[in-house]
Amino acid sequence: MGPGGHFRGNVPYRKITQWKKLPPRFPVKTVHVLPTELPVPGKIPRVQASEKTEESAASRKTRLARRDAVRESFLHSWAGYKKHAWMHDEVRPLTGESVDPFGGWAATLVDALDTLWIMGLRDEFEEAVKACEEIDFTKTRAELVNIFETVIRYLGGFLAAYELSGKKYPVLLRKAVQVADLVMCAFDTPTHLPVARWDWRQYTGGMDQGASARTLVAEVGSLSLELTKLTQLTGDQQYYDAVKRISDQFEKSQQHTSLPGMWPVYVDPSTWPMGFKSHDYTLGGMSDSLYEYFPKQYLLLGGVLEQPRKLYEGFIDVAMKHLLKRGANPQNVPVAFFVDGRISGAGTWKAEITTNNHAQHLTCFTGGMVGLAAKVFSRPHDLEAAAQLTNGCVWAYNTTATGLGPEAFAFVPCDDDCQWTEKRWVDALWKQWRTARYNQGEAPKIDELQTFLDEAHFPKGMVNVNDHRYILRPEAIESVFIMHRITGEQEWAEKAWDMFKAVETATRTDIAAASVEDVLVDPPLQKDSMESFWLAETLKYFYLVFEEHSVVSLDEWVLNTEAHPLRRADAPEAS
Repeated sequence: MGPGGHFRGNVPYRKITQWKKLPPRFPVKTVHVLPTELPVPGKIPRVQASEKTEESAASRKTRLARRDAVRESFLHSWAGYKKHAWMHDEVRPLTGESVDPFGGWAATLVDALDTLWIMGLRDEFEEAVKACEEIDFTKTRAELVNIFETVIRYLGGFLAAYELSGKKYPVLLRKAVQVADLVMCAFDTPTHLPVARWDWRQYTGGMDQGASARTLVAEVGSLSLELTKLTQLTGDQQYYDAVKRISDQFEKSQQHTSLPGMWPVYVDPSTWPMGFKSHDYTLGGMSDSLYEYFPKQYLLLGGVLEQPRKLYEGFIDVAMKHLLKRGANPQNVPVAFFVDGRISGAGTWKAEITTNNHAQHLTCFTGGMVGLAAKVFSRPHDLEAAAQLTNGCVWAYNTTATGLGPEAFAFVPCDDDCQWTEKRWVDALWKQWRTARYNQGEAPKIDELQTFLDEAHFPKGMVNVNDHRYILRPEAIESVFIMHRITGEQEWAEKAWDMFKAVETATRTDIAAASVEDVLVDPPLQKDSMESFWLAETLKYFYLVFEEHSVVSLDEWVLNTEAHPLRRADAPEAS
């Protein structure tokens, strides 16, 4: 019977209550192994700027007070999670209800383990570690397991906590292996490429499985750090083999997509070689962490494998040429954003790229990525772009009524001349208005435009806000943190503090912290949602801005897409 029936073949499909690992249907014949070369001391340039020794007593007092304010915010949300949703994935910050969108395996608890350790909350950390022993990864109420989310939130959470705590809690590594055993089942396909949304009942019932022909590129391309680290810790090469096969596919195809150097949003891992036939390109949602992981994988392996560097340098110049746009703003701050592009006429002499002027909060990670790679790969000319990308996101926060950056917005694009004028903004608004409302090119009436502006409350410099929400995302403060660490400039810490004050004011609830419905309306309407990355990433980055630079030094640790620190191969062991 089909999906709506009770049986698949001879198996009572809907009655299966837990998954179990089966003998592989498609065993791997040749296993890729970790590079055996030892990292060369000094091969990777220093990432962090030296801390300034002249910090005054007053400056230190201010910095530590800010750090402690962030920790207090974390403890407030952590207490709300413990009281209302302990052992569930998330707490709803307005009603106190629990919700389980990520398998029901206590995502917030696991995701925040390393934050607890970094903030020195040892009693809470040990209580959480003890609770982890009770998580049963063989059972879930979820119909499908999101492999990407499971890897970054659970596997990354366990691995980071295990290494940060000096490997003194073996249960954390055991739990990491349990998660990885689940994940590896999704790789048992004819192509050895993963099923992104894994039907664990179908697998346990012995049914055939294969990767979807329409898979988000980030879901297949953002597993490398965690699975590589697990091989480093256990010596089991199957995990590294799985992600090395994927990265080999990206390397072989890099110059053969419709935008050579980059990969489209949707890929086809059901074929071998993997298919790259779609024509939409972005560094934002659905693609983001694929690109983010290249320099970080290079660091994790201590610079002994050139492939991640080749993949990064093969795409970044293409992205800067076609997708990087500067924006005009009343403050005349040099800002830039990566936008979306689409190839039309692919495969013909008429092929061309069309771009928009839309920015996403999700692309705010790019400032930090470009800055980090500029240091690691000795590309100092990219540091200015990194600063402009980061300042673009800081500007997006500063320009709204709440001080929060929206999920997505359209800005006033400019080339060499970005000098602000009111006319430039109005002209861009007219163009945006015509595109949105008049498909036939009919000009809108002035009173209609004025009504539109009065109702929309667009800040000057924005010509549309495509998604008004703020959902506690970390990408903007991630880049601010990285820019602060690699430059040592105090201005980044000041920007971080302004951002934190705005976030804390707008999102705090009696229970925890809430997403915001509309960043353009002050006071904002709060939403009953707090994803685990609030504790695992956003507050961690804010905290680290004001902490000593030796804590989670970027010269010793790599932070994955959930900000979980994974120790670099060329770094000394944790004490």
